[in-house]
Amino acid sequence: MTISVPRLDRSAAGERGITIADFLVPVRVSDGIGVRLRHLALILLGTLLIAAAAQVRFYLPGNPVPFTGQTFAVLLAGGALGFRRGIAATSLYLLLGIVGLPVFADAKHGWEIVSGTTGGYLIGFILAGALVGRLAELGWDRNLRGAVGAMLIGDVVIFAIGVPWLAIVASGPPISASQPLDFAIANGLTPFLGAEILKLALAAAAFPAAWWLVGRRPGDS
Repeated sequence: MTISVPRLDRSAAGERGITIADFLVPVRVSDGIGVRLRHLALILLGTLLIAAAAQVRFYLPGNPVPFTGQTFAVLLAGGALGFRRGIAATSLYLLLGIVGLPVFADAKHGWEIVSGTTGGYLIGFILAGALVGRLAELGWDRNLRGAVGAMLIGDVVIFAIGVPWLAIVASGPPISASQPLDFAIANGLTPFLGAEILKLALAAAAFPAAWWLVGRRPGDS
């Protein structure tokens, strides 16, 4: 039999909306331990996805900001996990990098990466994961228009924090740009627009497609 996917379902354990991860990894709400284990497992998977995507990278000559798969992974993780788990996954990613695990681009780690040129993007991941996650809980990811809107908001948030951060860092050593905001836009935004549109489109298309598929799985009730 087929199921009809709920638009704004709520779990009996709280007011958090159902996300695609809840549908793909079902657990009885009455099973408290099972629910907690699912939360932990999904958060860890989201963190690992972002860490793996960070290693898919390349640099333009002279540009301190690399092209990576991180933004794509953050949008996917946030939309799949929801508000709280989205915050947890992105925060855990940042924490693991700070304490010394090689999870940042180029397998780098440490506080100096967070306080450096790309630190604003890393901070932006947390807010983007939270916003996209909350919009997914509200049902934005159930259709293409809503999914595009959610992913666009998340992407804008990342760059809205990352570019000014880059400008601030660029105003001092070791970059010493004479026009830090111009430098930040030219190096931290403009070169990435085409790739971000593609990543945004792929992430947005993934969610309505996933909901369409789970809505047609046999044997669900």
